[in-house]
Amino acid sequence: MPADPAAEPLARLAAERVDHRFKGLPPDADGLTVGELAGQRRNLFTGGFATPVLALSAERLEHNLKLMETYSARHGLAFAPHGKTSMAPQLFQRQIEHGAWGITLAVPHQVRVARAFGTRRVFLANEVVDAAALRWIAAELDGDPDFRCVCYVDSVRGVELMDEALRDATRPLDVVVELAAGEGARTGVRTEAECAAVADAVAGTRTLRLVGVAGYEGEVPKADTGRVAAWLRRLVALAAELDKAGRFTGLDEIVVSAGGSAWFDAVAEVFAEIPELSLPVLKLLRSGAYVSHDDGHYRRLTPFNRVPEEGALEPAFRLWTQVVSRPSAEQAFVNAGKRDAAHDLDLPFAQVIRRDGTERPATGVSVTALSDQHAWLATTPEADLEVGDWMGLGLSHPCTSFDKWQLIPVAEADGTVVDYVRTFF
Repeated sequence: MPADPAAEPLARLAAERVDHRFKGLPPDADGLTVGELAGQRRNLFTGGFATPVLALSAERLEHNLKLMETYSARHGLAFAPHGKTSMAPQLFQRQIEHGAWGITLAVPHQVRVARAFGTRRVFLANEVVDAAALRWIAAELDGDPDFRCVCYVDSVRGVELMDEALRDATRPLDVVVELAAGEGARTGVRTEAECAAVADAVAGTRTLRLVGVAGYEGEVPKADTGRVAAWLRRLVALAAELDKAGRFTGLDEIVVSAGGSAWFDAVAEVFAEIPELSLPVLKLLRSGAYVSHDDGHYRRLTPFNRVPEEGALEPAFRLWTQVVSRPSAEQAFVNAGKRDAAHDLDLPFAQVIRRDGTERPATGVSVTALSDQHAWLATTPEADLEVGDWMGLGLSHPCTSFDKWQLIPVAEADGTVVDYVRTFF
């Protein structure tokens, strides 16, 4: 069994020194390594952490990892979770340990991060036309026979630019034709005829190898279960047509990939219907936001709401803040704002108040606005809130939570911090 390529670079993360770069960490921890600080198992509430501080629940994180591992296996899906959600190599590794085929990423910089931490399989869900980035990918492929990178193509012009940049490569770059989710959707080829033209263009190169089809059903206009399933069936039919035309001759498998975090139940259902093709099919699901889940956007849209017998994801983030002003009976302010809390889809949610070691629900408290470093709170008469209280906020949209914090404590239910997750945005 080859050595784990992630072991050494991940060990280096534990050797990084704690200092002013990392928000919320105890000031008296400066100079310790991350590993030394984790070894102290400090308490999030009494161990010198400064508010605001973002924490991940150790138990909920593990629950979510196991749940999606089980779900993928139950439905016969390979899993390449979207790593751009967290950009945290430690979480990449835990996802791989929980059965992930590889990691999905969106731009070459993210691939560089993944490769620096030993990721062997990357699904690059974008058409890359930057020559410098393509040459770097080619060098990675040429230098490591165990590295596999699969990339989108969605235009003949894109194929031409990729071919030109990769002329000196010795290994072809695996590509999948991206089928757009409909007119007015984001990227991708709009019609099956255009898909065939892109496949023809790939076949005319020696630098690219067509290995399948892919897309993102989350961009289906006015998405609902029926519209999403109809688009997924188009994607499956496209794979069958390209296979019938002999586009996948010489491969070991055909890649068919989709799956954001809102409609993966539809992906599982339709991919179960994939007909027998000339080769085995790698049914690749790419949902990524599950790893931390959230208290807003994805909690409302999770497929587990539609199929509760499959289980339930749990929100793993909580942003701990402190009440710094109580100017009236109807208003209060905590010391976390736009720099600290995700706010692109929903405002944070007031969840719990902590005073003298005791937690209680944040009854009568709601977040109404964010300034740069303050959250505005509206309070009703039943709100029991004082300056100095700690308040735990739930967050929406994990994609814009991870990017605000470079080193995130992982805390057990009693507040014991057992690890720290490093992010690279």
